[in-house]
Amino acid sequence: MLSSAATFSGPGRDQWMEPHSAAGPLQLRFSPYAFNGGFIFKFAPKTCFTLLSNQLNFLKCAFYRTDKTVIGCSGFHGDCLTLTKIIEARLKMYKHSNNKAMTTGAIAAMLSTILYSRRFFPYYVYNIIGGLDEEGKGAVYSFDPVGSYQRDSFKAGGSASAMLQPLLDNQVGFKNMQNVEHVPLSLDRAMRLVKDVFISAAERDVYTGDALRICIVTRDGTREETVPLRKD
Repeated sequence: MLSSAATFSGPGRDQWMEPHSAAGPLQLRFSPYAFNGGFIFKFAPKTCFTLLSNQLNFLKCAFYRTDKTVIGCSGFHGDCLTLTKIIEARLKMYKHSNNKAMTTGAIAAMLSTILYSRRFFPYYVYNIIGGLDEEGKGAVYSFDPVGSYQRDSFKAGGSASAMLQPLLDNQVGFKNMQNVEHVPLSLDRAMRLVKDVFISAAERDVYTGDALRICIVTRDGTREETVPLRKD
């Protein structure tokens, strides 16, 4: 009785297990993630309002809002939707149990715990939380994929963040600016800055999308605007 190795004169056994091309063997892999893009940007001036922005483009960003807090997510759209649904359910459970809404800082801590619980198979999402803290001041929290977070004055996340974070450092953080008086941002100037930032992102980054969704959180309430970025 002859073994198959002795009688087989064609390609090796391992070669039959992988698809071939003229360039050689190809290895097929499955990835559970897909990058759908999107760009989120939030900042909290020292006045009593917080201006938050979230790129609006279907299959890119998810957006969840309470009376004093806005959560923006971009990246893999499936994970964005799943994460915002979990957050919404947790906030409803907290409100029913405690008869009050969760604060912005508490929501940030909760999101950190949710992300850390998935640290071995993380959500592929850029998360930024913005809103008013217990003192009525603007607060922004940024996260890494496994739950580490910090409070910032301003933060950009998503596909265009590497390009526009330096612009925010200069225009909002007043870094590398000489002989310039650091005047707190007014709401009107903040709105113009946000629109300029997203128009710049749309010109250079195809994943940013075609429209801008702006959410402004103040002590008097929350309002939203939608601004087109490009029509071609």
